[in-house]
Amino acid sequence: MTNLSVFLKEKRKSVGLTQEELAAKAGVGLRFVRDLEQGKKTLRLDKVNQVLVLFGKQVGVVELDS
Repeated sequence: MTNLSVFLKEKRKSVGLTQEELAAKAGVGLRFVRDLEQGKKTLRLDKVNQVLVLFGKQVGVVELDS
């Protein structure tokens, strides 16, 4: 399973965007994109989804197998 930071970095690179360009397109700060790609544990979910929507994805509630 790929984690969020790896997924985002790979997708960003696959479409040829720099971190700065991704931040501008998503309407978030460069520091936020860097934190996201580095796997920071506490990030605002609304901003995470602002970035992910550019790649047709979003974070949400998922049922866990018990």
